[in-house]
Amino acid sequence: MSDIKPPFTDIDIQTADEGFYEGYSLPVTLAAKIGFAVLTAWALLMPGAAEHALAWLNTEILSVFNFFYIAVVGVFAWFLLVVALVPASGQLRLGKPDERPEFSTFSWFAMMFGAGLGVGLMVYSTAEPLSLWQTNPQIIQGQVAPLSAEALTSAFRYTFLHYGLHAWSIYVVTGLCLAYYAYTRDMPLTIRTALTPIFGRYMNGALGNVVDVLGVVATILGIAVTIGFGISQLVEGVYSISGAEWLLQAGQNGSPPMPSTVGLIAALIVVMGMSILSAVSGVGRGVKYLSNLNLVLSTVLLLIFVVFGAFGFAMTTYGQALADYVLHFPALSFEAYSTSNELGQWQAGSTTFYWAWWIAFSPFVGLFLARISRGRTIREFVLGAVIMPSLVCFLWMTALGGTAIDLEMSGVAGGAIIDASLTNKLFVTLHYLVSDQLFGWLSVMCVVLILTFLVTSADSGLLVINTIMAGGDEETGVRHRITWGVLLTLVIAALIVAGGGGLFVLQDAMIIGALPFSFVMLAMCVSLTKALYRDHLRSKAEEEQAA
Repeated sequence: MSDIKPPFTDIDIQTADEGFYEGYSLPVTLAAKIGFAVLTAWALLMPGAAEHALAWLNTEILSVFNFFYIAVVGVFAWFLLVVALVPASGQLRLGKPDERPEFSTFSWFAMMFGAGLGVGLMVYSTAEPLSLWQTNPQIIQGQVAPLSAEALTSAFRYTFLHYGLHAWSIYVVTGLCLAYYAYTRDMPLTIRTALTPIFGRYMNGALGNVVDVLGVVATILGIAVTIGFGISQLVEGVYSISGAEWLLQAGQNGSPPMPSTVGLIAALIVVMGMSILSAVSGVGRGVKYLSNLNLVLSTVLLLIFVVFGAFGFAMTTYGQALADYVLHFPALSFEAYSTSNELGQWQAGSTTFYWAWWIAFSPFVGLFLARISRGRTIREFVLGAVIMPSLVCFLWMTALGGTAIDLEMSGVAGGAIIDASLTNKLFVTLHYLVSDQLFGWLSVMCVVLILTFLVTSADSGLLVINTIMAGGDEETGVRHRITWGVLLTLVIAALIVAGGGGLFVLQDAMIIGALPFSFVMLAMCVSLTKALYRDHLRSKAEEEQAA
């Protein structure tokens, strides 16, 4: 075993020595900027053409790659469980053997939770269970009736699927790969580093640049969709408080009123302005403090539903749904349908949409998780960043979503929550749950919570984008964070305009951008497997020589 070669660690990312782009990789930075400048101009100058082209390409991708999206996410989940449970890999520390975590467990979890799923939980806390109570594979196959008590189990089975172990595994695969090389081998904290066990020195050239560009593209599109949904709910919340009619516009084809384009753009400018200010202050200050505030306010909102909501109903549902989810976990991991039938069309628009969203978000969340997880063991990282957030998401979805379902089943809401727009279901649920006076206060708190979640996601994303373009350097220039904050604002605004105020163009662009990076992530798993095995052999050889 003594002839095992040392791992390749000589990553040499060429960066500019002077000028505006000093310290940044010009190929990666310019490719990303030019690409998104073109996308922005296209969406603004030819919104109709952009909308139709992206919708067509999205449909074609889903018809061909629906099974791939489902299977690859199943691989991620099982891969992480194996890596965490195997003693040789699970006990390895992401850093020096005696190194301890930089952040407390509370702050670590708060930052992880806020960056990973904060906006998604606010938007889909009631919308997801209600939607799946109306349609899911069992309902489509005629096994249970929609909106019935019998449909509850399958509704929460797929809710847990979309916000559980699989979702967080997508994030943690990227985060674990980046953290392992950065903190055990002292390599740059950037996407290309994770593929060095396979490609070695080729990651120093054009191939490495392509990998990093794919990471930046996926990150921006993932953040764009998250912010798009978040500002839509923010506008709904401000409208519920102020009643300002300019914030909403008539829905299409009899659908409920939706946030207006003007309202969305105004909210976007406010959110991104605050995000840029927070990103300039850095992860140790702005992101940390906002994340702690997020977790506190989230806990208060959860307690409101515990006190005023159908908590007994929710907890009974939680226990039954959790047992059902665990029982069906293996089958759910690789359950794929052809998009030529109704089941496949449901899956493409639901599960596959989520997997693409999480994959697009994974360079950002993964790299961010890596930045805040130095000093933790692989097992602690996987258990702490996959299982614990999943259980919290399950509790959140069951408490809020279960209460909304109970209000509908009991006839109190009379279909009002079901008929509300996606981003307004939470506020309509609160309206039927508490008194008018308390509703006003809770609406303000929810608006603040949504705003802080949005700012946390956006400013963390700006930090990550700049880290990738700076070749893994975590101390990036303030002017570049501001530049990318402005560019990200323009990209999101242009895609909103192209969709006429709707979010479908954002979703289409994100699913398209996520596909190339899903192949990168699959290669990361192969790469980490090789690295862990080879490092194990090297460790055994050292022990034998010492003996």
